[in-house]
Amino acid sequence: MNELLKNLTEVDGVSGDEKEVRLLIRDLIADHVDEWHVDSLGNLLATKKGTGATNMCVLVDAHMDEVGLMVTEIGSDGMLKFAPVGGFNPLALLGKVVQIGAKKITGVIGAKPIHLLSGSERDRVVQTDAMRIDIGAKSKEAAASKVTIGDRAAFITEYEELGKTALGKAFDNRAGCAALIELLRAKPFSFDLCAAFTVQEEVGLRGAQVAAYAVKPDAALVLESTPAYDLPNEEDASSNVALGKGPSIYVMDRGTIQDPRLVAHITRTAAARGIPYQLRQPGGGGTNTASIQRVLGGIPAATIAVPGRYAHTPTMMINLDDYANVVRLAEATLRDLTPELVNRKW
Repeated sequence: MNELLKNLTEVDGVSGDEKEVRLLIRDLIADHVDEWHVDSLGNLLATKKGTGATNMCVLVDAHMDEVGLMVTEIGSDGMLKFAPVGGFNPLALLGKVVQIGAKKITGVIGAKPIHLLSGSERDRVVQTDAMRIDIGAKSKEAAASKVTIGDRAAFITEYEELGKTALGKAFDNRAGCAALIELLRAKPFSFDLCAAFTVQEEVGLRGAQVAAYAVKPDAALVLESTPAYDLPNEEDASSNVALGKGPSIYVMDRGTIQDPRLVAHITRTAAARGIPYQLRQPGGGGTNTASIQRVLGGIPAATIAVPGRYAHTPTMMINLDDYANVVRLAEATLRDLTPELVNRKW
């Protein structure tokens, strides 16, 4: 059992309310870094001093937040209206169990039962504005004594391992956080490793922008979880990435073109070390790289990700060998990184 992944995925950290995750990570890294602090937005920033062989500072980013829900209104019947925090397919929500706010109030996401739907209603997907969270309250006053508007609701999913496959919530991006923690536990690099466990990625890549301004790195590596679409389909189309085939290396997505020098360095490193990898098909999605690379006159940045099925749902699946190889590839990439590689002279 990977206790690090289990502990990280089972705590709650919906965007803007990442405190539980931050406190856990702080305790996990405190003995392995030279200094750490929390900025005003909630990013956890830590520095692991290098050997002094180079004077670079390399930022390694992993966002702490997960998608979830926010209570927006308490009805007279005690039912809770909610809004998504991050991107959701409404099909993933009905019947799911959540826990709400600091009191961890249990609720179930519900809507009109299928027995009462008209013929036309049965042909339509129930949208989130027609759903409610039921906490068993009989009145507005009873519900308001337990939850308040603005409370986050996080999914309840117990971490499990099915052979080489791990099942849980929030691998996007606790898998990246776990990989970054592993890097901080490794021996020092030739440069200062500036770790950023960032907030609010799922709602606009916000924490990473603040962290990049503060750290002012020479280069950046983003550790992520990326959707794997490798289920059987009728079209003659290859998957973007698949479970069990290695770390996913980004080339281009909706928000950025990855630094080609770093992409080439990562793929060379993987080939030299015998680490399997797959290039993520360009287009769609995005990572904190988009925010980081655009500040301070531009920062060379690239992304390595753990492929995961069923992203942005209450239950994701990853391959544990893929995760282990992300850690291996990220560490090897950093070990072989030199100032000459990121200093643009032409």
